Amino acid sequence: MTFELVWIPKPYIIPVRSFGLCDRKRVLWEEERYTDGVKWKFLEHKGPVFAPPYDPLPSNVKFYYDGKHMKLSSTAEEVATFFAKMLDHEYTTKEVFRKNFYKDWRKEMTSEEKSKITDLNKCDFSEMSEYFKAQSEARKAMTKEDKQKIKEENERILQEYGFCIMDNHKERIANFRIEPPGLFRGRGDHPKMGMLKRRIRPEDIIVNCSKDSKHPKPPPGTKWKEVRHDNKVTWLVSWTENIQGSIKYIMLNPSSRIKGEKDWQKYETARRLKKCVERIRAQYRDDWKSKEMRIRQRAVALYFIDKLALRAGNEKEEGETADTVGCCSLRVEHLTLHQEMDGQEYVVEFDFLGKDSIRYYNKVPVEKRVFKNLQLFMEDKEPEDDLFDRLNTSILNKHLQELMDGLTAKVFRTYNASITLQQQLNEITNSEDNVPAKILSYNRANRAVAILCNHQRAPPKTFEKSMQNLQTKIDAKKEQLADAKRELKMSKYLLEGEIEEQLMKLEVQATDREENKQIALGTSKLNYLDPRISIAWCKKFGIPIEKIYNKTQREKFAWAIDMAEKDFQF
Repeated sequence: MTFELVWIPKPYIIPVRSFGLCDRKRVLWEEERYTDGVKWKFLEHKGPVFAPPYDPLPSNVKFYYDGKHMKLSSTAEEVATFFAKMLDHEYTTKEVFRKNFYKDWRKEMTSEEKSKITDLNKCDFSEMSEYFKAQSEARKAMTKEDKQKIKEENERILQEYGFCIMDNHKERIANFRIEPPGLFRGRGDHPKMGMLKRRIRPEDIIVNCSKDSKHPKPPPGTKWKEVRHDNKVTWLVSWTENIQGSIKYIMLNPSSRIKGEKDWQKYETARRLKKCVERIRAQYRDDWKSKEMRIRQRAVALYFIDKLALRAGNEKEEGETADTVGCCSLRVEHLTLHQEMDGQEYVVEFDFLGKDSIRYYNKVPVEKRVFKNLQLFMEDKEPEDDLFDRLNTSILNKHLQELMDGLTAKVFRTYNASITLQQQLNEITNSEDNVPAKILSYNRANRAVAILCNHQRAPPKTFEKSMQNLQTKIDAKKEQLADAKRELKMSKYLLEGEIEEQLMKLEVQATDREENKQIALGTSKLNYLDPRISIAWCKKFGIPIEKIYNKTQREKFAWAIDMAEKDFQF
């Protein structure tokens, strides 16, 4: 019998029997794996921390309607402050946001307030807005002693509510604070932006813990909606939010044992797809010629999910009214076919709202048989008809399970994101570059993934100003370099070298910031990219891991930091 040491989340290292699979280490977590879907046998925690109650505005901060001071009831005033805090934001200029806010605000008004406040355009929130700006400045100007007191209080709350006991282990909880009430922003052009996110109360909360644990106590004078003992789920607290009607959860921190193992399994599934993806691609190409329309539709949809990293679709939250779609729920109106476009043949033009109401617009040349099939699918259909009328995500995922155990449409997204990052890093990283230039290469590789996955964002409000500040620094550094060349001949090479390196860092930073202004790099980095690719790249090229992952991300990916060697390839 032979044994080997394998990776276990610190501090657990146990001997595990070697199975001799090409000398590849078997990765196991210390705890026994439960059967029948059981996640834990003991769970104890203190429950959530609720948002503080509303603190009314001081009497000198006034609201005006049609130029006249008007005293608002407490509930109406609270909702008005949400709008006032956002007064300088682009959201409050959007018609949908303003309409939704006004409608929900009126629900919180007294009868008298409703009769007087009939036009949002006549409302003056400026004094409220200035008050909150002054509060923000005051917080920034706090003394070290005051900041330390707040820090100590937050630490006390963290120690009391931020940990649970799960199967004899103290585990960190991710989001133990209930989000305060406010106005829903949404992403993209979300039709519900501006609606009121209501205050969550104990009566809305379902607590999950083990029967033999000390159950969390609700605040005095209140009670929980339900206390549940479901050991086949890993959430601790849940409630239903009022905007989308979706269920929200308090979960374990990403660095926990259960989360780490789930993460690792997700990326290992994507790596297994790598071994059979060419066989699957060959099959769906053959299926383009099938005599059955349902098989042709399934094959073309799978081609799009594979080639374009489209989400499968049919993933809306319950109650969601935004007209968002994915691959399986595309309608005829979302595609325009071009026999020839921009010098390319068989081009498909996509235009639809994807997840979070982010617009997906792309012009893609496709294979001739795909193009011909699309023409067939669209024949004799109205614009609002389903493109894939004989397909849904359940049918697609059932087929994928037959091709590979554990395979779903989402695995393709993880696989294509990770393999793209790996290929890009292999191609564009120059070992001779210095650290800033290598990080620029990393971000460019990550950007290729974000573009593939359609992870967009609006340019930050402060983007232009920050770029101006950076350009000022670059200009000053160029002037400093010129001075060094003119005046400091004795130490010319030393100073020139230092200043040129500083200048290059600033210029790389400016390039990186400009290229990233409308791309969200964080989403793919956290959810779709095997972290071992990035960590191995850091180890291979001598890049500090903290340059790629912040503290929270390093905790989430602790398993990968321990596991990945510099020669790891996805």
